[in-house]
Amino acid sequence: MRAAVWHGRNDIRVEDVPLPVSPPAGWVQIRVQWCGICGSDLHEYVAGPVFIPVEAPHPLTGIKGQCILGHEFCGEIVELGEGVEGFSVGEPVAADACQHCGTCYYCTHGLYNICENLAFTGLMNNGAFAELVNVPANLLYKLPVNFPAEAGALIEPLAVGMHAVKKAGSLLGQNVVVVGAGTIGLCTIMCARAAGAAQVIALEMSGARKAKALEVGASHVIDPNECDALTEVRRLTGGLGADVSFECIGNKHTAKFAIDLIRKAGKCVLVGIFEEPSEFNFFELVSTEKQVLGALAYNGEFVDVIAFIADGRLDISPLVTGRIQLEEIVGQGFEELVNNKEHNVKIIVSPARI
Repeated sequence: MRAAVWHGRNDIRVEDVPLPVSPPAGWVQIRVQWCGICGSDLHEYVAGPVFIPVEAPHPLTGIKGQCILGHEFCGEIVELGEGVEGFSVGEPVAADACQHCGTCYYCTHGLYNICENLAFTGLMNNGAFAELVNVPANLLYKLPVNFPAEAGALIEPLAVGMHAVKKAGSLLGQNVVVVGAGTIGLCTIMCARAAGAAQVIALEMSGARKAKALEVGASHVIDPNECDALTEVRRLTGGLGADVSFECIGNKHTAKFAIDLIRKAGKCVLVGIFEEPSEFNFFELVSTEKQVLGALAYNGEFVDVIAFIADGRLDISPLVTGRIQLEEIVGQGFEELVNNKEHNVKIIVSPARI
């Protein structure tokens, strides 16, 4: 079959690879319908290896080096491994990407997304930029009848936003700031709105993404190049600052700024993927009792997102800005996102042969 394989930084190749073996016990094989290009995929392309293991095989999967990318996907089951119950061939499904051991402290305490041996599909095990992919059945979620196929590829990034929102606690009536209106930022805006935030203020400099932020539900959009963003956020929040901020860029400067934007005793949730360390004076937290939380991936939020898409509380249509075939993934996918990032949100890929 054809697949998009990561070989190194700036080196993703669409090439022939062997078909996956029949799924082992407890696993299923899925024919991929759509798979989105994620920010983490882009990080691997321009700055990798970030997550892909290259020094030693991954302890859970045995993968080292070359890896088929892709983890934001949906499709239909084509084969069941031994012992799989509750699913049948032909069913439409989406899959959580957090492959986990099930035996470590975190797995046994309901925190599988921070498993000691965590392996993301498409990063530490072969993923869904391919016609077929094998995944553990315990990561599967059935899609409702008439669920839009393209929406299946948006469940995963929306689940990231939903998980971040849940980490912050109740947002009902709260003033929220989202720093960055890329895919995850936009998903976080949507989920914060759905969670009842009084206002959601987006910080973004790209003209196209500013428009997208308003389209998906931001109350206000602030461009830090056009004003003093901190002063403007305080003006919009009664002089205090936001109750909660979400950093969705992964930059050491915007992380500090996301903390500055919240009021005393407020919460800052870090969602972005950081490529470099930073210096920070932790007395800023001690003296203000601000809380800083990390949010990695998701922990069961696929259920909420599927329900919210199905009943209309989340509309994925503004998020999809490109639809391409697998053979186009480098030039019209990765390079497009690198060179025209501000005009794109989510490019989704169909691996089906045409």
